[in-house]
Amino acid sequence: MPQSHSPFDPVEEDLYRRWRERKLAAQPVGLEETLVEIADPRRPTAAEQSRLLDLCRRCNFALYATPCGADADPKIPLGVGQALGLQRLDHNWLGDADTGLTSITVRREEPRTRYIPYTDKPIKWHTDGYYNTPQRWIHGLLLHCVTPAAEGGVNGLMDHEMAYLLLRDADPAFIPALMQPDVMTIPAREKGGVVERAEETGPVFSITAEGELHMRFTERKRSIRWKDDPTAQAAVEKLGEILNHDAPYRHHARLESGMGLVGNNILHDRSAFQDGADSQRLLYRGRYYDRVRDTGFRSLVADL
Repeated sequence: MPQSHSPFDPVEEDLYRRWRERKLAAQPVGLEETLVEIADPRRPTAAEQSRLLDLCRRCNFALYATPCGADADPKIPLGVGQALGLQRLDHNWLGDADTGLTSITVRREEPRTRYIPYTDKPIKWHTDGYYNTPQRWIHGLLLHCVTPAAEGGVNGLMDHEMAYLLLRDADPAFIPALMQPDVMTIPAREKGGVVERAEETGPVFSITAEGELHMRFTERKRSIRWKDDPTAQAAVEKLGEILNHDAPYRHHARLESGMGLVGNNILHDRSAFQDGADSQRLLYRGRYYDRVRDTGFRSLVADL
C-alpha cells in the first residue's frame, strides 16, 4: 500500500512534481554515460563505487566494464553487488546452489528447456521475480556477461521509475489502477498435477516502507491474468506502447565479456540470439531482496 511522504503516492501531487523535475534533470544523456570502468570487480574502489551509486540514484542502473574478459569466476559479479549493498540473493530453484547466482545459457535438459531464459529465444519486457511472493520480491538485479552470443542477445533497458513517470503524465488514474492489490495474477505452475509454484496475485506498482517504488510486471500474454478493470487494462496497453515504440529513456545494450549491469529491478527484455560454433552465451544473473544502497547513498526520493 502507498506510504505517506512518497512522490509515488498518487495523492502526493506536489511531492511528485518536485521529484519529477529532479528525475528528468538527472537522466543520463545517452547509454555511454551509464558505463563505469572497474579495474578489479572483486574489490571496486571507493571512486568506482561512488560512480555506480550515483548512476543508480539517477536512473536505477549502471553498466560496468572490467578487464576480466571470459573469466567465469562468480566472485567477479558478487564483488560488484556486495560493493553496492546487494547481499541477500534469491536462491531460486534453477540457480547455482554454490553461489546463489543463476547461469543463464542455452540448456538442452529438463526442466530448464521449459523456460525461455535457457533458450535462444527473445524475452519480452519484464521485471525479475514478478511471480514471487511479497516476502521474496526482487529489488536488486545484476547481470554479468562471461561469454556473449555470436549474434544478438541485446537487452532493452528502462528505469521503472521513468515508466511510472510517463504513465502518470499520460493519465494520473493509471497509477492507482496499477496499485490495486489484485490487478495482476500469475497462475500456478503445475506439472503432472503437482503444483510447483502457487498462484500469485499482487500490484504492478507498490511503495516500500522507505518510500521507494517497486514494480512487478511481465509483458507475456500467456500465464497471466489482468483484472477486469478498464482503467487498469488501458494502463497496461499504454505501458506496452511506452516499452515497444521509440519512447524516450529507453536504452539498448549488448553485454560483452567482462561487462555487466547492476542496479535496482528495472524493466528489461532480451532479443533472440545465436551462439557461435565454438562458444556459448553465458551470463550470471543475481536477484536480490536488497535495493542498491550503502551508508552514503541517498536516492532522489530521500533527497526530497
